Amino acid sequence: MTVVVWITEGTWPACVDAARAHAPQGAETVLLHVSGQEVPGVAHGAFAGLLGRGHRERDPGTRVETLAAASAQHLLAAAADRLGRPCARVERTGRVEREVVAAAEGAELLVLARDGDRTRLGPHSLGPASRFVVDHAPCPVLLVWPEPAPDTATIPPPPPPGRR
Repeated sequence: MTVVVWITEGTWPACVDAARAHAPQGAETVLLHVSGQEVPGVAHGAFAGLLGRGHRERDPGTRVETLAAASAQHLLAAAADRLGRPCARVERTGRVEREVVAAAEGAELLVLARDGDRTRLGPHSLGPASRFVVDHAPCPVLLVWPEPAPDTATIPPPPPPGRR
């Protein structure tokens, strides 16, 4: 059994704890972190457009990429320590939601945390990337709350009759 655990800033401890609790002891566990390309891309573009070409050594986008990779490695190391089992650490770069779905190809379980409005139950508790992953995952998904779930009294009221 292969279990992919999506590691993101702020919610990764809940995902690791869920994997430890729900994945069999002998499961192949993959800790996955994905760095988006948006911020480095903007920095690269701004440098090229405003400051001219020909001085690649001063491109701030390269520094942003280096910092993102170091942060990802630190996060993956902390997650591996918390997991306390053998695991693979995978760092990918690209469109976050698509990279997560691609990494889950062939897995038997994908673990991720809610990352939207966590003050109430409902669809807004998922951010856009998580919603995409839940909707397109090629395997079963274990969706966890990063903290205790809100009370059921937070469920929005039903729509008026005749509306959906």
